[in-house]
Amino acid sequence: MAFQVNKHVHPDFSSTLRGEALLHDPALNKGTAFTMEERNRLGLRGMLPPQVQTIEQQEARVLENVRRKMNSLEKYIYMIGLQDRNETLFYHVVMNNLEEMIPILYTPTVGQACQAFGHIFRRARGMYITLEDRYHVAEMLDNWNRDVRVIVMTDGERILGLGDLGANGMGIPNGKLSLYTACAGIDPAFCLPITIDVGTNNADLRNDPLYLGLHRERERGPEYNALINEVFQAVEAKYPGALIQFEDFGTSNAFRLLEAYRDRACTFNDDIQGTAAVTLGGVFSATRITGIPFREQTFLFSGAGEAGIGIGELLVSALMAEGLSEDDARHRCWFVDSHGLVVSSRDDLEAHKLAFAHDAPPQTSLRGSIEQVQPTALIGVSGQTGIFTGRVIQLMSEINDRPIIFPLSNPTANSECTARDAYIWSNGRAVFASGSPFDPVDFDGYHLVPGQANNAYIFPGLGLGVMFSGATRVTDKMFDVAARTLAGLVTDDDLRMGRVFPALSNIRTISLKIAAAVAREAYASGLTTQSQPLDLEGEIAARMYEPRYHDF
Repeated sequence: MAFQVNKHVHPDFSSTLRGEALLHDPALNKGTAFTMEERNRLGLRGMLPPQVQTIEQQEARVLENVRRKMNSLEKYIYMIGLQDRNETLFYHVVMNNLEEMIPILYTPTVGQACQAFGHIFRRARGMYITLEDRYHVAEMLDNWNRDVRVIVMTDGERILGLGDLGANGMGIPNGKLSLYTACAGIDPAFCLPITIDVGTNNADLRNDPLYLGLHRERERGPEYNALINEVFQAVEAKYPGALIQFEDFGTSNAFRLLEAYRDRACTFNDDIQGTAAVTLGGVFSATRITGIPFREQTFLFSGAGEAGIGIGELLVSALMAEGLSEDDARHRCWFVDSHGLVVSSRDDLEAHKLAFAHDAPPQTSLRGSIEQVQPTALIGVSGQTGIFTGRVIQLMSEINDRPIIFPLSNPTANSECTARDAYIWSNGRAVFASGSPFDPVDFDGYHLVPGQANNAYIFPGLGLGVMFSGATRVTDKMFDVAARTLAGLVTDDDLRMGRVFPALSNIRTISLKIAAAVAREAYASGLTTQSQPLDLEGEIAARMYEPRYHDF
């Protein structure tokens, strides 16, 4: 499947759409940027204010309106409204103001947007496939008249750290695909968000008359599996080779579905693999601050769900690449779940935890586990607010001169600790990164900038590399090279500020570098029939979407 640039699926609309219909097409609408000649020729005369404006003038108006909004959710609603009216202007604004816009369009604000989805709904974006659509998925995809290359799909069971939000979870695929475009230049015309609606176990939603999904309890049996399989078959038939990203599935389904489809389709799970890669990249950078080599690190995870186990598995692969045996690598990764330290003597462990169940005395608390394991790095994927207490951080600081503290749970309200608390409780010695953004902290004469382990550092560039190369599968090695590439882009100036990730304002360059690394891995592994270009990075850059108005 050749990867084109800025090729929307309805180029002929420029000659057939006129007047009001043209103003209502977000891919073609230019608003006040239509020239007077275009207005005369396209039936727009009198339908717009007389002043013709540049896209920069339009951007200034958008920013003025966004910045006067009283809260993040209102800013989100305004920006999604802009996306529905004028897609080009939307991406122009987002790309020029990434550090301001990403927290509005994705974490942490997207969590609030999903919780309120039925109450703030304005316009449908994406496809909803329900249990009632069995045997009709293929014909439903025919209604999406676009050349799809990347799909983000959720069933809404585990939205961030907020739990089962059912069909309200559509905000997640939409947000992720916006980042594919803004961060990695994948044309929005190639993107399809899908929500699989099999009900919800959230009684508050089922009793809400404004909830837009199925008002029934969540299906977990054969009908669920059959619907997912039908979706994969229909996608492969209509969009062969399209990348399918699993997003925010419940833990049991997330591992099971990834295992079932990863060798059959071009697919990955961002919560398992993307989170792992960005965390691995942060750890690589953190070792440059701590001075302790990566192969000598010991990791303790608070939380043993899909994110934690995914990180653990990628850490094991990376440690093995450093020369450790698999057994030694696994013994560098320890987990604490709701019942305590994951050890082999426990008889209540789910299957996905068994590979990390070590032969050790049981511990029922996080503090006791820290004292026993003596970790160099503490990684929070529990969704439990404030579980990294002052005593926990102090204990990590007693064990390590520069403790690695990564509270990764989203949204911000679910973070295991704040950046300020981590710095104060460690006397400024913590090497910190979090899942949601925190403001810089001034401590003891130092200006500390906490890093954000944002998956946007990884999945957009990885998806771009997979698309460009025509790779038929997404492999663990691709995530490893993406993590190493990300870490290599962290500068000494970043590290001096305590930041273990590069600035998000450079995300387009970061995504390009990651895309090239992933594509090289695809070529080297024989996962594509295409030939590698001599100037790989240049060829990818030339095909990245730029938000420019259509010439009529």
